[in-house]
Amino acid sequence: MTSNIAPNADELRWMYSHMVLSRAFERMMDRAYMEGKTPVFDMAKGPVPGEMHLSDGQEPCAVGVCVHLNEDDYAVGSHRPHHVAIAKGVDLDAMTAEMFGRESGLSKGRGGHMHLYDQKARFACSGIVGQGIGIGVGHALAIKMQGGNQVAVAWVGEGGANQGMFHEAMNLAGLWKLPFILVVEDNDWSVSVPKERSTAIARNSDRAASYNAAGEYVADNDVWGVYAAGKRAVDRARAGDGPTIIEVRTHRLVGHFVGDPEIYISEEKKRALVDPLVGMRQRLMDEGIIDAADVERIDRETEGRLAAAEQFARSSTEPACESALDHVFV
Repeated sequence: MTSNIAPNADELRWMYSHMVLSRAFERMMDRAYMEGKTPVFDMAKGPVPGEMHLSDGQEPCAVGVCVHLNEDDYAVGSHRPHHVAIAKGVDLDAMTAEMFGRESGLSKGRGGHMHLYDQKARFACSGIVGQGIGIGVGHALAIKMQGGNQVAVAWVGEGGANQGMFHEAMNLAGLWKLPFILVVEDNDWSVSVPKERSTAIARNSDRAASYNAAGEYVADNDVWGVYAAGKRAVDRARAGDGPTIIEVRTHRLVGHFVGDPEIYISEEKKRALVDPLVGMRQRLMDEGIIDAADVERIDRETEGRLAAAEQFARSSTEPACESALDHVFV
């Protein structure tokens, strides 16, 4: 869809700095995660055990929408949630501590990286594929019943759009004209299954017509395109005009999980991937929005923030064994 909707300089700097922060956070967590997991990979080892899904390359899907959200709007991430959490303003120290399994974490170390929850930022996510769509629609229903002007946004991968929850939740969102936005992150792969072998339709945004919803498709992982689509969707939701499905053709620059050998992706396809952070940085410099000094300053400030977050997490206490069932549903 063509549009003259464009971000201003402040919005561009906000989106770029949050993309930098998200990418640097993932690099930090990748390093910490791999501690103790070599020479033979064992996901149970190290200070951050379990599976780890990183969002390198998918940052435009988060910042292009979250730039339009207010503090009281709701965001629900998928099992690959860090870029959305950072763009929505989740507490970085507590988020890092949660991923290290510490008492000072968002959920006192009980949730881990796929089950982050920050009530103040109104952010949550789930490791169950597609579950966040229902949670987002639930938020949207509550907003409408309470007469609020907020919106609820959920993110899901293109494989998750084939879950039954997608169809059930979107049907209700369209039927009741809820202030709901679904961002489908099409990175080509449902773990190791290509989209053309898992999905009967080329674009999930075209499915919107079945649910009395608007459909937006953004090609080429374009930050400016996501911004415009996000603006239209948020305005539509706040005006009471119902839900929108935004599908973004994005790229996963790393494996499905840390340690994924990615033998299902050819070297040719890997070389063809374009880093949206590099592209955005160059365009902003070409247009005079930022300069080399700005890039250096943002990188330096980001490094400082993350060093502090990592130190906070590593120095925090681990939950006592006898408290394993505290703060959880049993």
